Amino acid sequence: MGWTRRAWALAMIVVLSAVTGCAEDGGTTEAPTNQARSCEYPTSRTPARPVDPPPSEPARTGTATATLEMAAGTVTITMDRAKTPCTVNSFESLVQQQFYDDTRCHRLVDTGIFILQCGDPSAVGTGGPGYTFDDELTGSETYPAGTVAMANAGPNTNGSQFFIVWADTQLDPKYTVFGTVDPASLEVIQQIASQGVDGVDGVSPIADASIKTVVMG
Repeated sequence: MGWTRRAWALAMIVVLSAVTGCAEDGGTTEAPTNQARSCEYPTSRTPARPVDPPPSEPARTGTATATLEMAAGTVTITMDRAKTPCTVNSFESLVQQQFYDDTRCHRLVDTGIFILQCGDPSAVGTGGPGYTFDDELTGSETYPAGTVAMANAGPNTNGSQFFIVWADTQLDPKYTVFGTVDPASLEVIQQIASQGVDGVDGVSPIADASIKTVVMG
């Protein structure tokens, strides 16, 4: 709708002031139904980078590991397929299609909550894979340092954007937790965060937070 980058940044501060602003109030968190039904990935908009939706039948057992080669160092995400099969299925598919390669983590928050947000090839905070999928929540999610969770714009609007929590953060349980990073990886993210946020747009990391490649394993 012709928003400027700064206008969008201000809007996203509202959305993600606890990464919670767009969620509708008054609802109760439903128990996850991820153990029985197929995953659905309805197309919703033009993708930021050409990509196909994931398969509808995910793997539901074991763990998956993604290795992000970032300018600041290597970040390893370990994901539990049994807990969030549809989310892990989507992430794996995007990695295999090189959706995250040569992208930049576009948003750093270092006040109130402590996250580095990535996954938008356009690096403006509005881009995604052209499809959405439902939350996989229990209602008891917590967000300690090292957590990897899906960013969203309200209930059941997951796409490609995710955030890494680099210091313990209090959030409502509205963001699907699908992985964790190991201590060495957390140090890489904390190093990025330690350099602060750009003073002009108020959201971009000052440090180079680019992702060179992501591979499974």
